[in-house]
Amino acid sequence: MKDIIQKIENTDWQGVSETMYLNGYALMPNLLSDQQCEILKVDYDNPDLYRKTVVMERYRFGLGEYKYFSYPLPDLIQTIRTTIYPYLAPIANAWFKVLNLDRQFPLEHAELLEQCHRNGQQKATVLILKYGQGGFNTLHRDLYGDVYFPMQAVLFLNEPDRDFTGGEFVLTQQIPRAQSKAIVLKPGKGDLLIFTTNFKPEKGTKGYYRVNMKHGVSEVRTGERHTLGIIFHDATS
Repeated sequence: MKDIIQKIENTDWQGVSETMYLNGYALMPNLLSDQQCEILKVDYDNPDLYRKTVVMERYRFGLGEYKYFSYPLPDLIQTIRTTIYPYLAPIANAWFKVLNLDRQFPLEHAELLEQCHRNGQQKATVLILKYGQGGFNTLHRDLYGDVYFPMQAVLFLNEPDRDFTGGEFVLTQQIPRAQSKAIVLKPGKGDLLIFTTNFKPEKGTKGYYRVNMKHGVSEVRTGERHTLGIIFHDATS
């Protein structure tokens, strides 16, 4: 765990903040080792770790499957979730300030979870996703309740163009009075992508305005794709 914590602490967080403002996402390469990725994938078949399984086709979310972890989270996931959050909270607070939104987020993750629990949001939202050939995920936002944190992260557990083809990570920006912009990303195995849950600020001629965003996954053409989503707020169900 010390290696993970050190990598997070040594990240250029000012650069992450600037990139998040510009694009609504930022990449942290090589956060996990190959071995750590493989352990997470093997644990996909351990029913003791999960509270709920969702077959995406059943709800028209796409084609694939994902599982929500139970509390307590595995040590690796808990460490990443609680170590990254204090670096993201100041960015989120700056976003809300420039957009004149009356909300500021606590600087410690435990305090955010306390707010969730007081609102009846007590279920873990960290999830692992699995796609096979033809799998995809429709564009969406992961809010889960009235209390939500405006940024989240995803860890990529397979190597693109080796373990699978297709399956790109897709973000869309809903530009006011214009057509939406699509962003297509192909992070490598072990990379962590931080991105906006709902919207980002954009600077215009009259100050900052809100650009709404969604995310999803394009169709997997061959192979198998696993990712692990880290959402910082809890859910009601």
